[in-house]
Amino acid sequence: MVVSFEELKLELKNVLLAQGFAEPKAELCANIFAGNTRDGVHSHGINRFPVFIDYIKQKLLDINAEPTVDHSSGSIENWNGNLAPGMYVATKAMDRAIQIAKQNGLGLVAVRNTNHWMRGGTYGWQAADNGCIAICGTNAIANMPPWGGKEPRLGNNPLVIAVPRSEGHIVLDMAMSQYSYGKLNEYKMKGAELPLEGGYDENGKLSKNPSAIISTQRTLPIGYWKGSGLSLLIDILVSALSGGRSVKDITEQGSETGVSQFFLCISPEKVDETIINNILAYAKTSAPVEEGSSIKYPGEQSRSSRLKSESEGIEVNDEIWSRVIALK
Repeated sequence: MVVSFEELKLELKNVLLAQGFAEPKAELCANIFAGNTRDGVHSHGINRFPVFIDYIKQKLLDINAEPTVDHSSGSIENWNGNLAPGMYVATKAMDRAIQIAKQNGLGLVAVRNTNHWMRGGTYGWQAADNGCIAICGTNAIANMPPWGGKEPRLGNNPLVIAVPRSEGHIVLDMAMSQYSYGKLNEYKMKGAELPLEGGYDENGKLSKNPSAIISTQRTLPIGYWKGSGLSLLIDILVSALSGGRSVKDITEQGSETGVSQFFLCISPEKVDETIINNILAYAKTSAPVEEGSSIKYPGEQSRSSRLKSESEGIEVNDEIWSRVIALK
């Protein structure tokens, strides 16, 4: 079915209000869930919303909590998320990183004891909308083996890099596996195979079957050993900078809560868009493999999905929509 952005946000907000959220916090969280869905990232939008509500019911996050500052030194602040909703803490942390960067050129907010931020790209867009370059990372529960291993010991720790641009921001938002678990579940719901191998089945063979990969938790790291190493380094950075839980700590507690994150902002006096546009234009001169397709820069597809959703409405899965309506 197709719904408007405002209709989707209102339904999500009403569910959050029914769960006891204060109105401003419900508005912010609903706007992020709806915005992620509008931009085509259903896996971290409406599809993830029932899981978020289940975490609230299990008291794995505190809807009334506010983040607090543990320590401040120069352009760096350390926060305690106090197990508040992850997208709420992340928005506040990015706001503060932007503010520090505007004052000093650079701003870093490292957060411990927070929760899943949903789509990491949300905070890249947030920074770019404010004229800032951003680099963000988070850790997660172990759900990917290190290269050469069989058991999950790494989180699918996303990395976000955003660069502001008047003709459309460049926003890289990538998991450390070929497909995030949210994307694997999307293909599973559709009963479809992955376009490329995304992990290993029970026989240790590379597979395009999302259900088989989810079952084994043997997702394929991007770039093989390179993605494995990058995931490890993100865990080291977010945990050591924030003084928070590592992937090991999160995994041993049994639930993906109390994670660690960092938000780095750069506020340059000038970003030369001519250089940026020349780089993008050169990349796009490559002949596409498939006739009729085109080369896209990171964030271009999200922007296209946003514009289409705004003009035609947002297509949502009927089953997920029914589950959301039933949550009120």
